[in-house]
Amino acid sequence: MWGEHRYSVRATWTGDRGTGTSGYRDYDRSVTIAIDGKPALLASSDKPFRGDPSRWNPEDMLLAALSECHLLSYLHACVQAGVTVVAYEDEASALMVEDGHGGGAFREVVLRPRVSIADASMTDAATAAHAQAREWCFIANSVNFPVRHEPTILVAGS
Repeated sequence: MWGEHRYSVRATWTGDRGTGTSGYRDYDRSVTIAIDGKPALLASSDKPFRGDPSRWNPEDMLLAALSECHLLSYLHACVQAGVTVVAYEDEASALMVEDGHGGGAFREVVLRPRVSIADASMTDAATAAHAQAREWCFIANSVNFPVRHEPTILVAGS
């Protein structure tokens, strides 16, 4: 498994209203994102940037990637630590700040995983597995802003 991994995606703008980008308000921000063999993802810009709020935007996708990457890394860390996870749900949030010059950046992401484990004796290891997951998460290791964790560990049936 060591080595390089390459990924490809096709993003197709579908928002031409007949006059292309003749003006800022003259085109739709609709995009179709596709990867061969996977369902297409309908995307747009965020609503404040004239986008369609019913579609995924790049900020949504970045937050989702961080949340899912931590989830998958965490499950692996728990297996290695002998922790049996029976449920996992994350209520993640992000803060992005515009710079006043047309750009901006994420300032932080907070993951709030709510994890149910099989036995109370696993609680300390389940808590510690979040730090290991952070080290293993490819996406979190690729961003230049903090990704904080505020986990809750529950014991199933309690």
